[in-house]
Amino acid sequence: MKARLREYYTKTVAPALMKEFGYTNIMAVPKLEKITLNVGLGEATQNPKLMDPAVNELAAIAGQRPVVTKAKKSIAAFKLRENMSIGCMVTLRGDRMYEFMDRLMNVALARVRDFRGVSKKSFDGRGNYTLGVKDQLIFPEIDYNKVEKLKGMNICITTTARTDAEAMALLKLMGMPFRQN
Repeated sequence: MKARLREYYTKTVAPALMKEFGYTNIMAVPKLEKITLNVGLGEATQNPKLMDPAVNELAAIAGQRPVVTKAKKSIAAFKLRENMSIGCMVTLRGDRMYEFMDRLMNVALARVRDFRGVSKKSFDGRGNYTLGVKDQLIFPEIDYNKVEKLKGMNICITTTARTDAEAMALLKLMGMPFRQN
């Protein structure tokens, strides 16, 4: 089954971007490349048991198993040793990416308290967008009663756009709720 957002992209968003930016080739039109979800757990240095619920929750949100990230260097001030588990991440591509993006925009962001839109300033200059989420409870896959500790996450949306303006147009046409200011 094809993702709903992917069909919307091919039928509506791509032609609109071609018209707006004057692309002659369909392959030049910006598109979503991947979405990376990252949960950093600095507290896991003292209590390694904190990693298991974080990995399970990220797997439930993403729909695939995350990779546990390990420290590359030892840092004495943070009581961190090399190869200690300090977080987990998952990279989504294809239909899973479009399904996650659909759920993020239509369900999860709507559940954020006092939500006025996402910032327009979170582009990196090369057409990629990064979004920080303070707690994982905004995703309907997470059971509120089973959560022991709130964990935030970074959501990085990587596009094939060359500039921030192209990426902003792509995300806006796909339905990303940007702040009105």
